Amino acid sequence: MLSKLNSYKEKGSFLFKPTDSLSAVCNAPKNCSGIYLINGVVNGKRDLIYIGISGKKGADEKIIHRKDGPRGRFLTGKTDGVLRKIAWPNRMLIQNIKELDVHWHVTHGVHNQDFPRDLEIALLTEYQLENVRLPIWNKVI
Repeated sequence: MLSKLNSYKEKGSFLFKPTDSLSAVCNAPKNCSGIYLINGVVNGKRDLIYIGISGKKGADEKIIHRKDGPRGRFLTGKTDGVLRKIAWPNRMLIQNIKELDVHWHVTHGVHNQDFPRDLEIALLTEYQLENVRLPIWNKVI
């Protein structure tokens, strides 16, 4: 399933350290929907710690883009009720994560019309089958 992500034309990544400004390093786009994978880097080792999405399918089977798209999801979204620019550095310090390696893919935009949630479920299911658990920052499928 991860190989499917490589087929998306609009994609990118950024690194985030606890001392960084999230708005300064985030290069995710607006006005689209997609999926993102976050790898935590501990002692030089990368581990997939979160799979998330921006955008959802409406009752009419059409996409509902989040205001400001994936970029808005990172900059104004929350983790456990706290803005990510605050929550992520706190979690990173507690879990000894030196940096986050964030990879985003536009799955529903100009070039593609795949619903992010469908991909998220498939990726989380695949991860859980291979690792007998979800990524540490994911709670449920």
